[in-house]
Amino acid sequence: MNRWPQWLPLPQRLIALFFLTALPALVAAQSMVREAPADVRPGQMRVIQAPVIEMDGKSDRLSPGARIRNPQNMQVLSGALTDQTHPVLFRRDSMGLVHEVWLLTPQEAARLGAGNASGPSLLDLIAQLLAARR
Repeated sequence: MNRWPQWLPLPQRLIALFFLTALPALVAAQSMVREAPADVRPGQMRVIQAPVIEMDGKSDRLSPGARIRNPQNMQVLSGALTDQTHPVLFRRDSMGLVHEVWLLTPQEAARLGAGNASGPSLLDLIAQLLAARR
């Protein structure tokens, strides 16, 4: 059964369908705010073969159930990052393994490296970076 008004042409029907279905999801995604935990640290991560990684050139491991988030705050599988080096913020678990990772854009990484002793603290810069992704 066709429930669309007969006077509405097909292109306008498709546009209306987009606004009725996709737009609410886009609006909800834009209102998302990522908070930076207090114990994150910046670094350069390279996945060798999951769970083995290099953090700042030193061998390290991902914890079981580690979460890696891209700049859009979506989870990424570690296998998708094999042999790639990314600027990141990371957090360790109680065993010392890397448990949470936030991938940074090159602009965010440059802003993190720009802090000096008289400027804002590292945690202030991290909070600004993640809050700016709204």
